[in-house]
Amino acid sequence: MHSEPEYFRIERLCQDNLGDLDRLYHAVYGEQRQPPDFSKKYATSWTGAEYLGYFAYDHENIPAAYYGVMPCLLTFNNQLLLAAQSGDTMTHPAHRGKGLFVRLGNMTIELCRQEKLRLLFGFPNQNSYSGAQKFGWAVTEHLDCFTIPVTTFPLPGLSKRLAFLSGLYTKYAAAILKNNAAPEQTIASSAIGENLGGIHRDTSWFQYKAYSDTTMVLLGKATVWLKLTDTFLVGDIETGTQDFAKTIRRLRRLAARLGHRRIFFHSSPGTPLHQLFTQFYKPVPSFPVMVIDLGANIPLHQLKFTSADLDIF
Repeated sequence: MHSEPEYFRIERLCQDNLGDLDRLYHAVYGEQRQPPDFSKKYATSWTGAEYLGYFAYDHENIPAAYYGVMPCLLTFNNQLLLAAQSGDTMTHPAHRGKGLFVRLGNMTIELCRQEKLRLLFGFPNQNSYSGAQKFGWAVTEHLDCFTIPVTTFPLPGLSKRLAFLSGLYTKYAAAILKNNAAPEQTIASSAIGENLGGIHRDTSWFQYKAYSDTTMVLLGKATVWLKLTDTFLVGDIETGTQDFAKTIRRLRRLAARLGHRRIFFHSSPGTPLHQLFTQFYKPVPSFPVMVIDLGANIPLHQLKFTSADLDIF
């Protein structure tokens, strides 16, 4: 005898229920992991579309799952396209295996069609990769990860384990980054070029991207966009006229002063910066790039990305 399927109330993401993203995030990742500022991350009205996602709530009105996308603009050969990046897909531990991922995903995709989006893309982790393939996402490529070793004393790790060092290290790191701050807090995408498209980085996009704590530094003549947490992640590099080997030396020197033993950078294959990195370091496949074409009419394999384009950067 089969039991009745469990009932879930479905509700579209809106300003009034944004707080439920925090509730679900803590249920999935625990209280120790800090969520992003969802109120800023989903403030995408500058694109012409916002709040493209759905919650499922259980009978106790607890958010059981969420699936959503964040609108942005893509550019390809001077053509702008309304698109969106998939992100923050979560299912409460008590409600996994009940088909909510696919159900909410299909609803979100249909909503994107209604809102005239032309393309969806994402960089799924291993938890959502197999599920995404079930309802139309296709893999166009994998980003490559480059890892740069650095010889230094592991200050970030020590500051987390020794409470008395935490405040000192925070001030120390802030002073170093301030001394190296880039005068212009914008950077062109190294992934975009002739017959290569990607995320359109205009003033509105950089203002929006402020939901994440990142920094831009000037190393000689090169501007480097960084996100520093437990890891030293390079989002993008604008080398200018500077020799790339010199940029890498200065980048390693900065990482050493900050106490990071490894530098990471992700990039699509076939871009100029990817080619420069492969001269010095071995690429290792990392995030898959998955897309759903909603009428973009562009060669999808020619859309390229860097670490800075991930919603977690």
